[in-house]
Amino acid sequence: MSWLWTSADLIAALNGRPVGHMPQGITGIAIDSRSLGKGDAFFAIKGDRVDGHDYAGLAIANGAGLLVVSEAKLPALGRLIAPMIVVDDVLEAMVRLGCAARDRSAAKIIAVTGSVGKTTTKEMLRHVLEPLGSVHASVASFNNHWGVPLTLCRMPESTEYGVFEIGMNHPDEIRPLVKMVRPHVAIVTSVAAAHLGNFRDLKEIAAAKAEIFDGLVENGHAILNRDNDSFKQLEKAAIDAGASHIHSFGSSAKADFRMVEFANGPDGAVLWASIDNRTFEIPMGAPGRHVAENALAVLGAAFLVGADLERVAASLATLQPEKGRGERHRLAIGSGYLTLIDESYNANPASMRAAIALLRDTPPQEGGRRIAILGDMLEMGEFSADVHAKLSGPLTEAGITDVWLAGPDMAHLRDALTEGCNVEYRETVAHLQAFALEAVSAGDVVMIKSSKGTGCGKIVADLLDKYPAFSDTEPAN
Repeated sequence: MSWLWTSADLIAALNGRPVGHMPQGITGIAIDSRSLGKGDAFFAIKGDRVDGHDYAGLAIANGAGLLVVSEAKLPALGRLIAPMIVVDDVLEAMVRLGCAARDRSAAKIIAVTGSVGKTTTKEMLRHVLEPLGSVHASVASFNNHWGVPLTLCRMPESTEYGVFEIGMNHPDEIRPLVKMVRPHVAIVTSVAAAHLGNFRDLKEIAAAKAEIFDGLVENGHAILNRDNDSFKQLEKAAIDAGASHIHSFGSSAKADFRMVEFANGPDGAVLWASIDNRTFEIPMGAPGRHVAENALAVLGAAFLVGADLERVAASLATLQPEKGRGERHRLAIGSGYLTLIDESYNANPASMRAAIALLRDTPPQEGGRRIAILGDMLEMGEFSADVHAKLSGPLTEAGITDVWLAGPDMAHLRDALTEGCNVEYRETVAHLQAFALEAVSAGDVVMIKSSKGTGCGKIVADLLDKYPAFSDTEPAN
């Protein structure tokens, strides 16, 4: 049996007290009793809404090998018979275990942050490195105060490449997380107007993103977006943090990892990239200039950790957009099909512009329309009215005349759009949902973009439920 952690190592790293008959080791770590595997350790974390201790019995019933519980909660667990490791605070103990996982690892570690594209970049890194060795990467967007230590705890000792996403909503969130991760390479994909409600301006956002440099190992590498307006600020922050090597990516002639040329298409693209004085022609499985820009950072990081660039570049051809982040569907409707672009996972002004560009570059079928279905961008604070209204510019420049909107903040965009636009506005996503299901038609390209909390993903789900996947192959006789 290959253990993720032996019980002895687990107890030592957690600084815990064993209770009951300990198994020899554990095969995994879970914080959700519904998703744990047989033999996993269940960490009973107390969150804002749910206390894992309330689900300890269910975790045992679902096959947990042992429980990690708080000393203060032990009496409340009553007569529950199970091997336990008792600690002062479960989340703090998980942080200690995450640090121990990092200490024992010889993997090359890459950390990613940024206002836009960090999850896509993390998944791109996972995708291109997996053919080259064992990769351990964050699940979904496990990038916060519990997601990062959980990801570290789950990293097998044999891992060759570790890829960690680190996010933030406020200052001083990234610093403690990156000091656990201690990356060899730290990437900042971009600085843009995300979480503006918690910051005064882009300079404050850039300063918060720059905290990622504080965790770089000795002789570590920082990778920055040369095309971003915050480049100089980030470069200075990296120098001040003692980053040994600073690199840049982008279309700028000064970029170390440079976009020489880019050709976009409806279902893919071609990127010509200059890396280490070599030019690579790279077919991209996922369309969009913003994806290609992040691919430059991926190529640069792979080069810096010694990966085979030829194989990394070849893997980008099989890259596919993820659910909610540009995933595409062809749905049968009438005598043809519509193209659905699912961008519903999250939104800020920069990612909105990128999604509008994707819609612009995707041609409709004969008689079809390019339709932008947009919901509110959340966490914009006092800037909300202005940033929503300013989306009229990218829509107009892209020639998108069919714009369907939902939410109180999108009323500002409705008012800013010209009379030449076919605008449908509803106060709630539910009302727009009902309209959209009946108003789409064959030939249309429909792009849905919003912050996750608005519920625009329900429009995606309903379209997928109502209209079957389109196949252009003839049925067999």
